[in-house]
Amino acid sequence: MAKPTSRALWTAKLSGKPIKGSLPSQTAAKAFGQRKPYHGCILGIDPSLRSTGLALITFTPGQTPKLEFSRTVKLHTTLSLAECLGALFQAVGETLQRVTVREVVLEQTIYVQNRQTAQVLGAARGAAIAAAAVRGLKIAEYPPLRVKQAVVGFGRAGKEQVAGMVCSLLKLQERLPPDESDAAAVALCHAFTFRE
Repeated sequence: MAKPTSRALWTAKLSGKPIKGSLPSQTAAKAFGQRKPYHGCILGIDPSLRSTGLALITFTPGQTPKLEFSRTVKLHTTLSLAECLGALFQAVGETLQRVTVREVVLEQTIYVQNRQTAQVLGAARGAAIAAAAVRGLKIAEYPPLRVKQAVVGFGRAGKEQVAGMVCSLLKLQERLPPDESDAAAVALCHAFTFRE
């Protein structure tokens, strides 16, 4: 019997259905760490000061994940740092009011050489995290490499590959804008790798 591919295993996990050749029993599933399918709504965030991606996705075992809402929070360069952080905090807060969100998930900041850029990205992440934290929500973070590995199956995948896979997994008619696609990818990553 052929060993199931990573993609087939992820698809089966997402749908909540076992596949031929996967772990045969609950004992084996427990031993090898097979997880129960995620159930609930996740807000994925791809944080940035001027262009933050937000994506709300509902996961129901046995069903295709449903994109409830997505948007890119674009902020003009004339706004000060404080004004941007306030607007970002407010945008995340408004998004969290749309549906009952179980968890908020962010993409971690990648390595940057410029210290000032790192500080600005950290501040943007802080505003987004604070908006979720004041509502008492659980927050998780994933490095970009892990997000790509979970969604595409390859940690060095390009943005186009990630966008294409997000579109396929959510069964969308067209691809999301880049920041929204990255936010959706981090939410999918959490659902795929979640362990209670």
